[in-house]
Amino acid sequence: MTGTSSTGSSRSSTTDVVVVGAGPTGLLLAGDLAAQGLEVTLVERRPRETDNPTRAFAVHARTLELLDARGLADALVATGTRLSRMRLFGRLSLDLTRLRSRFPFLLITPQYEVEHLLRERALKAGVDLRYGTELLGLSRPAAGDTVTAEIRDADGTGSTVEARYLVGTDGVRSSVRRALGLPFPGEAVIRSIVLADVRLTEAPSGVLTVNGSGDAFAFIAPFGDGWYRVMGWDRTHQADDSDPVELDELREITRTALGTDHGMHDARWISRFHSDERQVPAYRTGRVFLAGDAAHVHSPAGGQGMNTGLQDAANLSWKLAAVLRGHATDPEALLDSYHAERHPVGSQVLRASGAIIRLAMARTPLQRFLRTALTSALSVARPATDKVVGRISGVGISYGAPKGSHRLAGTRAPDLRLAEGRLLELLRDGSFVLVTPRDAPAPPSGPAPLVHAHWAGDRATTLLVRPDGYIAWAGGHPGPDALRRALGR
Repeated sequence: MTGTSSTGSSRSSTTDVVVVGAGPTGLLLAGDLAAQGLEVTLVERRPRETDNPTRAFAVHARTLELLDARGLADALVATGTRLSRMRLFGRLSLDLTRLRSRFPFLLITPQYEVEHLLRERALKAGVDLRYGTELLGLSRPAAGDTVTAEIRDADGTGSTVEARYLVGTDGVRSSVRRALGLPFPGEAVIRSIVLADVRLTEAPSGVLTVNGSGDAFAFIAPFGDGWYRVMGWDRTHQADDSDPVELDELREITRTALGTDHGMHDARWISRFHSDERQVPAYRTGRVFLAGDAAHVHSPAGGQGMNTGLQDAANLSWKLAAVLRGHATDPEALLDSYHAERHPVGSQVLRASGAIIRLAMARTPLQRFLRTALTSALSVARPATDKVVGRISGVGISYGAPKGSHRLAGTRAPDLRLAEGRLLELLRDGSFVLVTPRDAPAPPSGPAPLVHAHWAGDRATTLLVRPDGYIAWAGGHPGPDALRRALGR
């Protein structure tokens, strides 16, 4: 037994999966599982849903593709502002229009807009969402096929929920991670960051403004409705998170970093926080998984935090569903692949966001010279900038494939135009999609649900696309036996 309760457990229930934490990661995961006919209990410590402003505000292309595969992307795009370029340090311009995606831009929209859509989908799918409910402990029998969550409900009553699996999506201070006793190694990268939503008298010349100057850096992005998200940091003024913060402090930081505060006024909220770089060593511990900020946390540079968590959820949800519905030929290997695929991505995001923040914090003349040299070189090296854009947007992320696999195996499938429609639309029921030439026979039956689609043109390659939009297998002209092996694997 891990964790203790100060209240006696007076009632119990059972479910397929308990998800702890109803932020974007938990909502997407719970909604995916419920959409596959599974029973899901989603518990959230907050007393109720809220529209309070949050730090996340950027939705990248790959995340929009995942939302498109759930029928939500177009509604979310309507809430925000599209950025076709990201300009860093005044010199480096990242052209997002070169992305091979239906969404060749960065969407600026508050996190609560993402949560609204995912919450509505989850509830419609039948998720049992419990606000004001706190996880007190976990019981994990050494040789059992369940995990028990000990919780305290909104009315203060202790209870237990027994599930086949449990997923912690409860943020950087994860109660699930603590209950497992897992370390969260890393360090604070930057302290006393001031964050606010404000109005500006003078709009910046660029859509996204980022710059560092000596002892300060600042960031400005528009929401499109007259409000701007502003972030600032001053090396010479390091305060505790709990210390009071006023708009004048952010104005001064912004003037130092950008040369102007753009007439900043009327902050609707303002706060101070610090940024850590941490990652849990194991995303899976038996029947318990971690995803999102519960598994990894990093600097806000690049706006990748919420996006990485949502992509964690999309990777894990179809694997849990396959195991629980009896479609997995090797359940343990399939569940282990969640850590194998997503842990390296989390590590890469930590490195990339850390590099951006360290460039912004360049202090000495030599450091600033090296930053200028690097950004100048990247600005004229299109293949290099394309790779940077692909990584930040998530479009360039791929997973390892078995030795001898086709070169496409493990890569993200673009939104292919097929005879039956767009690929992302065909993924909306959570099935695999098999794409074959137009004259190919019907595929043999396999262990998992399958949508059979055909190329709209004359391509001869056969693709097996996973429910999360990655290519599981590819081949030239496979016969029935080769297809049967691919579907089974």
